[in-house]
Amino acid sequence: MRLKERGIKQAELARRTGISRQMISQYANNKSSMSVEVMKTISYVLGCHMEDLYQWEQHNKE
Repeated sequence: MRLKERGIKQAELARRTGISRQMISQYANNKSSMSVEVMKTISYVLGCHMEDLYQWEQHNKE
């Protein structure tokens, strides 16, 4: 997640979104996947695109 870039701690994100701190922690540590609704809510609060919430790896074949 983009919390460090936005200067927001997990507890603050939980407060702003109404999502429990435990779930925010699971999302941040890739232990649980977010639903589309959760992604919408978190991306709105963080001011980013939903796609920005995950780091996507691109594998290039040569």
